[in-house]
Amino acid sequence: MNFDLSEEQQLLQQTLRGFLENECPAARVRELFDAAPANDPALWKGFAELGFTGLLVPETYGGAGLSLLDAVAATEVLGEGATPGPWAAHTLACLAIAKAGSDAQKQRWLPRLASGEALGTLALAEAGERWQPSEWQLAPGGGALRGEKLAVPAASAADVVVVGLAGGELALVDAKNAAVACEAADVLDRTRVFSHVRFDDAPCELLPAGREFAERLRDAALVLLASDAQGGAARCVALAVAYAKQREQFGTTIGHFQALKHQLANLALESEPNRPLVWYAAHAWDHAQADAPLVAAHAKAHVTDAFLRIARGTVEAHGGVGYTWECEVHWWLKRALYDRAWLGSPRVHRLRAAQLNGW
Repeated sequence: MNFDLSEEQQLLQQTLRGFLENECPAARVRELFDAAPANDPALWKGFAELGFTGLLVPETYGGAGLSLLDAVAATEVLGEGATPGPWAAHTLACLAIAKAGSDAQKQRWLPRLASGEALGTLALAEAGERWQPSEWQLAPGGGALRGEKLAVPAASAADVVVVGLAGGELALVDAKNAAVACEAADVLDRTRVFSHVRFDDAPCELLPAGREFAERLRDAALVLLASDAQGGAARCVALAVAYAKQREQFGTTIGHFQALKHQLANLALESEPNRPLVWYAAHAWDHAQADAPLVAAHAKAHVTDAFLRIARGTVEAHGGVGYTWECEVHWWLKRALYDRAWLGSPRVHRLRAAQLNGW
């Protein structure tokens, strides 16, 4: 049995890598990192033309109709490149509408989201580190929302927001409505900016199957975060190895020094074995739903934790230059901090995993 990605999934990754090499090389990432826009229209247009904005949208509504494992293959490449933008949040918003929305909601939003004409995002977190569906407290009154959601990706550029509500419900809010106010947050990872969003009697529409799908949506988000972390970790290892091969000390490249060889080997051992965990978490979400909550929790907790350790090790392997703004490795260190924190810390998901195992 072949446990690797399919030929189609590998081609998807190759296509995306080629696009990013041409349209978002390191110099462009640096420009966007310094500017920290909510979304880059040129990059987003390119994603749309390749069909990546509708990866999880059913073909009926103009999307590719692919699986979460396909999205994981794409997210890993985005993590490798520290690619700026709200692709993951947009893709999860598409997934929520496609799986939990009414026919009218799907008709209204999915074609525009799939084409890239509209941008979607998620508003889940509330004050007090309340990320999980069972913890949400924001509740509609008379079909409108009054309250706040925190850490909403690209909220200022979004057209529609999928909002987590009390009781594990999900609702849609038109982000362009005057009753929706965004306050930009000061973030470390400037490749994925977010805002705190205030709803002042903003009209909302419940997703009919939102209550049944909210935890599945959370699990899909955990898997995408783990996939981004896996891609970022692999890139960190590659950067550290490349630097060791070209940086010279005492008349030889530093890669010849035994201590650094051990450090690089440890970084690789931290990274590579995590890939099957991420892939299986996505496969389980698609095909083995009994396993999905547990392996999603494990993937988010373990892989994002490992990414942060690997990113820190990569900075150390670069020596003094690794701590400078000019050296690009800090992009992945800050991305690792985002992946680890968004949707809850590893401790939160290890506790969930223990509870799911009946411990």
